[in-house]
Order: sequence, then structure tokens, then C-alpha cells
Amino acid sequence: MQKAKQPNRTTVLVGTRKGLFILHGDGKRAKWRVDGEMPHFHGQIVNHAVMNPRTGTILVAARAGHLGPTVFRSTDSGKSWKEASSPPAFPKRENGGYGWTVNHVFWLTPGHASEPRVWYAGTSPHGLFRSDDDGVTWSSVDGFNLHPDRLQWLGEEDHAVPDGALLHSVNVDPFDAKHLMIGMSSGGVFESFDRGATWKALNRGCVADFLPDPDAEWGHDPHCMVMHPAVPDVVYQQNHCGIYKLKRAENRWTRIGENMPKEIGDIGFPVTLHPRDPNTLWVFPMDGTSVWPRMSVAGKPAVYCSRDGGASWKRQAKGLPAGQAWFTVKRQAMSADQAEKVGLYFGTTSGEVWCSFDEGGQWHCLMLHLPHIYSVEAYSL
Repeated sequence: MQKAKQPNRTTVLVGTRKGLFILHGDGKRAKWRVDGEMPHFHGQIVNHAVMNPRTGTILVAARAGHLGPTVFRSTDSGKSWKEASSPPAFPKRENGGYGWTVNHVFWLTPGHASEPRVWYAGTSPHGLFRSDDDGVTWSSVDGFNLHPDRLQWLGEEDHAVPDGALLHSVNVDPFDAKHLMIGMSSGGVFESFDRGATWKALNRGCVADFLPDPDAEWGHDPHCMVMHPAVPDVVYQQNHCGIYKLKRAENRWTRIGENMPKEIGDIGFPVTLHPRDPNTLWVFPMDGTSVWPRMSVAGKPAVYCSRDGGASWKRQAKGLPAGQAWFTVKRQAMSADQAEKVGLYFGTTSGEVWCSFDEGGQWHCLMLHLPHIYSVEAYSL
């Protein structure tokens, strides 16, 4: 396992239904402050806020009331912001008009280390876009957006998706800039080995009990998929139907969530990986019964950790409410920093930011009374 460097500071970007909050911690993560007296993008929906650690640029996927869906960027740690001059937008059809209209930009991902000014974005409806100039202008990844089988893959795009169908979990292989993996609600996992020019489904092994054919090649519903940042071919996903790990040699997923306690189940949205150890991951289970209330199980929130690649799981709830806490955590709202003793952070649908500085052993409430939290991203700097 790689050795971590002692950070000078920690930054946590918290995207909410009513703006962006930037939290700053010192090198020991003992003292924290919040940027300004007002949130950035006050009153606007912030679906995702992400920093490119190689350039320091922060991008924000926002849905502004007067501008609609767009991307903002800052090169001075949030002191000032500029809107992208050409935000993600679907290409025109050959016979005129637009095939689709971006409802909101949902997911942001920096490119490969060898391409420090490259970013990717996923949208609703399902769309994939790329920037080659650090987020100033965006272009369609036509290999996906104009693929002749796109509608066949997606079927009813808005099926059972409260906020619209989403292209999310855009992963750039840290060992191959050409290799991309994406997740799509009502679509499944797909991957490309040529920067998005061609695609193939990667859903074998995943249950899809909501489909007529539970072993269908596509039409699945991954909630969050993460490729390990330091170890080749280690990929995990939290799916609508459980927690899975990819067996790359077989190009098949195996359901490691079956090892979770039966009374808890393995349904949830986020999955977070240890930045150096490929066998350590954390999930936040929610009530997966038939009504799908999107609440913590029995009102007793807990994080579950595995340190053996999903073979066993340990409940981590010390410091969290013992009962009557009916929040959950969205797919982008749980993150790990890169410190030697990894810090974990999650934001709730009731507007709380929780953190642990000992890899889940003890939890502390970092902030209260924020708007509904959509995303949390943490950085050791």
C-alpha cells in the first residue's frame, strides 16, 4: 500500500440544493472554517463540485434559475467564478433541430494525469461531454451521444428516476487515458477503450430484478461506480440491486453485498474507496424495502466498512444518532480524503455534514442545518 503524505490542509466541497459550501480544515483536521457568510451560488442547485488536484481548478455543475444548466469554474480557490463559455449541450441533428436538451449537468470528473486540463461531464438526460481547456468549453462525446444503439440501451430514460435519468460515475482509468467507464440510471455500466469513440456494456453478473429479463445485457441501474485510483482493474459499484465488485479477468460483477447483515441489506447510493488500499471500502445502506423510502434503516444511520474486498463488513456508527434519524446519503455525497489516517465525510438529505478522522471509528458532526446535500468531495492538500 502506498504511503500517504501529511497534508497541510483539507478542503471539502459540499454541493447542496441551495448553493455550494467550502469547508477548510488545518493539516491536523482539528480546526475548520467555512468560506464566507453566504454560500457560493446562493439559492442555486449545485449537483456536483469537484477540484482538479493537479491544477487547483474547481468546477461546479449548477442549475441556475436564470441561466439553466451550466458549469462554473474557479482558478483561485473559489474567490471568483466564471461560467463556461460553452457549457455541455447536445449536438444538432443532421436534419436540423436538437435531439435532446440538457436538463442539468450532474457529474464532473478530471481527466487522466497525463491530460491535466481535460474534464468529463455527465448529464441528464444521459449525455457525456469533454473539455480540453480546463472547463472553459465543452464538446459532445459523439461516440456515446450519437451512438445508434443509445436509445436501445436506455429504454424508458425516466423510468423510476425521481430527478430524471442520469449519466454518472464517469471514471477515467488512472493507468490508461483512453479507458473510460460510466454508469447510467436505467442503462447500466458501459466502458470504452478509445476515449469514448466506441462502447460496450459491462453488466454481466448484476441482478436486475425490475427487468423482464434479470440477466439483460443492459437496462440496469447502477447507483455509483468507483475505479480505484492507485491499483489497476479494481472497480466497485453500489447498484439498485446490491453491492458489487468487478472480476476483471472474467468481465463479470460479483455481489459482495450478500455478505452484509441480512437485516440491513446491501441497498444504498454511495460507495467510497480507501485511496491506497484496494480492499477497503465504505457504503451507507438505506432502507431497501418495497416502498424505497430513501431513509436510513430503521432510522439508525450507520456506515459499513469492508477491509477484505467485501468478504465481510463492520458497522461503524459510533457518534451517529442512535435512532429517529431518517436521512440518507446520495451517490455523490460521501468521500474520503488522502491523509495517512483516512478521513471520511458524508452529507445527508437533512443537511448535516458528518466526518470521521479515524476511518470510520468515531463520527463527528461538522455542520448542521445546511440545505439538502447533493455532493461531498474531500481533498488533502
